[in-house]
Amino acid sequence: MTLFLTPRFFLAVASLAIGFVVAFFLPWLLGPMQIALGVFVVLALLDALLLFAPAKNKVVPVFGRRVMGDKLANGSDNDVQIYLENRYRFPIRTETIDEIPHQFQRRDVLFRVAVQPGETQIINYQLRPTKRGEYEFGALNIYAASPLGLLRRRFRYEQGRTVPVYPSFLQMRQYELLAIHNRLTEAGVKRIRRVGHSMEFEQIRPYVPGDDPRSINWQATARRAGTGAADALVVNHFQDERAQQVYCLIDKGRVMRMPFDGLSLLDYAINATLVVSNIALLKHDKAGLLTFSNRPGAALAADRRPGHLLKLLEILYRQKTKYLETDFELLYTTVRTHVKQRSLLILFTNFETLHGMQRQLPYLRRMAKDHLLLVVFFENTELREYLNAPAATTEDVYNQTIAEKFAQEKRQIVLELQRYGIYSLLTAPQDLTVSTINKYLEFKARGLI
Repeated sequence: MTLFLTPRFFLAVASLAIGFVVAFFLPWLLGPMQIALGVFVVLALLDALLLFAPAKNKVVPVFGRRVMGDKLANGSDNDVQIYLENRYRFPIRTETIDEIPHQFQRRDVLFRVAVQPGETQIINYQLRPTKRGEYEFGALNIYAASPLGLLRRRFRYEQGRTVPVYPSFLQMRQYELLAIHNRLTEAGVKRIRRVGHSMEFEQIRPYVPGDDPRSINWQATARRAGTGAADALVVNHFQDERAQQVYCLIDKGRVMRMPFDGLSLLDYAINATLVVSNIALLKHDKAGLLTFSNRPGAALAADRRPGHLLKLLEILYRQKTKYLETDFELLYTTVRTHVKQRSLLILFTNFETLHGMQRQLPYLRRMAKDHLLLVVFFENTELREYLNAPAATTEDVYNQTIAEKFAQEKRQIVLELQRYGIYSLLTAPQDLTVSTINKYLEFKARGLI
């Protein structure tokens, strides 16, 4: 059905019904009410005629289109636009209902817009998905009413479109642009002065006054002198060492299921992995990936060739888990199998108790022997907010004492890891990306990678 009645129509019918009831007691009112009924019927027919009259060039009188990307970014605000074009000869009032995927659990995607004849209106709104996967969009329903406003005609467009939700490539692009323009500090990334240099040979070049005499390549100089070259004296030219390996290790176990602001800790880690890997590639390092839970997950060797980031994005998009108990011994075996060269390992996991971390400590220490290991785990922000709230009763004091014990245990985990030379990062989920980038750049500045 494409024809619908408006509230104005029902209000007119109710008014007429009341008028005829009153006319039963006041017979002189019956004639005017009959005229009013006739006028109402004529107006309703005229309204229907206006709505179903052919538009110019026999095209659809109202055209609508939903404009959005081919994929959505998980955890980010994605822009959606709706274009409405009025091809009637008169102005219309529209109600537009966009049938968005059920995962959003929103019932407020309704827009009321007046459109003049021949005019195009643009409606802008945003969607923030919180889970990866495929999202099914329904139809774009446009209900158009003429100036009479008694009836509405429905037009349906954009039916049955499937859009995948990927890890937040929007966040990745934001940091990429800031890094290219050397403006990462605007996103909270600290500017760290490089305190050491790790150099590798790049080329030999002719000596120029001011070059360090210690960099003279005497063997190449002797060969060039034998050929009678005028600029026989040459020096070795070095550049900062590049192409270090950076692996992100993502725990897909039970501890990563906890939600924060709609996203699971696992999806926070996946989004951060995409951003950090891209920053590593921009810094001329190689980015790799390992995922794990109770059994091995995805493995992508560290590389920086064109197309590598796209391959990483596709792997992260397809990550699924049953949130079972994590096997860290299996992680250690996987790292030994796939990571042969000393690398920076960024392990995204979560430890709630000191005892839980100590059970995995032997495997962490083994990995830290061969690699630079950074263990990233999460602060319970709800617990922190509870601790900062004033205690009004004795029960509140008691509960806050217990909460402080849990918060203190997180800090003890950091100290325990430091005892064994393992770097750690305790961060709130919303600060995960910035904090991890800061740690990576700190390691680069200190010459640790």
